[in-house]
Amino acid sequence: MSELKVNYQTHPSQYKHISLSAEGNVARLTIDIDEDSGIRPGYKLKLNSYDLGVDIELHDALNRIRFEHPQVRSVVVASGKDRIFCSGANIFMLGQSSHAWKVNFCKFTNETRNSIEDTSEHSGIKFIAAVNGACAGGGYELALACDEIYLVDDRSSSVSLPEVPLLGVLPGTGGLTRVTDKRKVRHDHADIFCTLVEGVRGQRAKEWKLVDEVVKPARFQDTINARAQELAGPAGSASDVQGIALTPLEKHETTDSLHYKYVSVDIDRAGQFATFTLRGPDGDLPASIDAIVQTGMAWWPLQLARELDDAILCMRSNELDIGLWLIKTVGSAKAVLQSDDIVLNNKDHWFVRETLGLLRRTFARLDVSSRSLFALVDEGSCFAGSLLEPALACDRVYMLTLPDDEERTPNLTVGLINFGFLPMVTRQSRLARRFYDDSASLEAIKALAGKGLDGDQAEQAGLVTYALDDIDWDDEVRLAIEERVSMSPDALTGMEANLRFNGPENMWTRVFGRLTAWQNWIFIRPNAVGDKGALKLYGKGEKPNFDRNRV
Repeated sequence: MSELKVNYQTHPSQYKHISLSAEGNVARLTIDIDEDSGIRPGYKLKLNSYDLGVDIELHDALNRIRFEHPQVRSVVVASGKDRIFCSGANIFMLGQSSHAWKVNFCKFTNETRNSIEDTSEHSGIKFIAAVNGACAGGGYELALACDEIYLVDDRSSSVSLPEVPLLGVLPGTGGLTRVTDKRKVRHDHADIFCTLVEGVRGQRAKEWKLVDEVVKPARFQDTINARAQELAGPAGSASDVQGIALTPLEKHETTDSLHYKYVSVDIDRAGQFATFTLRGPDGDLPASIDAIVQTGMAWWPLQLARELDDAILCMRSNELDIGLWLIKTVGSAKAVLQSDDIVLNNKDHWFVRETLGLLRRTFARLDVSSRSLFALVDEGSCFAGSLLEPALACDRVYMLTLPDDEERTPNLTVGLINFGFLPMVTRQSRLARRFYDDSASLEAIKALAGKGLDGDQAEQAGLVTYALDDIDWDDEVRLAIEERVSMSPDALTGMEANLRFNGPENMWTRVFGRLTAWQNWIFIRPNAVGDKGALKLYGKGEKPNFDRNRV
């Protein structure tokens, strides 16, 4: 079990660190962190430094912008404190945290930053970082995730990634990657930047492409407001769009389970695995866009995405020793495919677009989770269309065949939605990843769309790992589970991350690759976390004692 049970659900009335306001088509996210309200005791969140609790609020606020404020077309990310934007992740929190806590915290932080860029790309909502003071480490990572960075030119405000000289750790997996891949900062400039404790100020920050504009204090706020309005378009252009309240999820939690309406997780502690069961839609499906909007947060694809997202996050943070997740589905494949058709037929409507976005980001969160993933296609399954995606995300797919009972034999069905509408962070579909973008293979799979495939047919098509009859099913699945959980979790994490992302590299894959490898390694090295390591000694007035051997 984790050192702290983390709850990822919150509401603006419970926020302690962030405020969200919207006026017309411009929203404002203000970071004003309460130093006495850390998610755990033992440290103060001074200088607008953050911990997991702050990122949980940011994650929630971003979803509220998407669903409750659809008229918003630009977002200003600003500080509520004078002369300090954000000093990054709280160092004292990191210094006293377990390795697992640090890495899970960094992963969620990166996913939240990535979701800003995902929203900019797919929803057209543009983000501006209004940097009014010191902006360091993870604070600069937040600014880097925005489309544009404006820095006040007051001779003291700066941007920095000071982790190498100060803490002996990697300068923010997302920060380091965005400096090069996104902002195209020259290699030698980036080298200097990442080794300067004080960072870079004013005109040099702009010349080195670390920020987009530097503005004198007297004009700073007016410039930000004008640019935000320019990016948002004409005032009032989308004022008639009504948002939909992000209602709380109903979750029933026991010692060994999580249960929502469409998602359940059951933990087998003796076997060291958990079973995720995803349920297909029930009842009549709303077909018109008016009926979809009226259904609101209870609309099946949206509610499923929200529940699965919460379940993944809770299991990642709270169940560290459950290293194998089994993915199952229950329901009607026909209903899932019908729901997918409705989604694709209305994909240009803002509510459907944002639902697709949440599904996309949730399945991507499954991809990058450091857990072994096996899909079990057994009797009563509905691995079809959008619900085929979790199976395609898995390391292996086991499928039951019932040769003597064709009526009860489970089927697997490819849908149109599997061809690029729910891509991985590689920007590939999971089918394209599976078949290495081979056009002939993908055309053959596309020809099977809409057809229920039994185990033998799915295995022949390359969509499952093993098709097993009912005589072998229980034993083969049991042996596969027992074998997997007996292996080194560290080795499996490295192996799975490499095998799952075998396609083209991009900024996001590099962020997660570096997080998995570099950050995992650096965070356990004595130079960072040993008794004389830089992270442990920060703020104590002692110099770190580095082991000078290069590994």
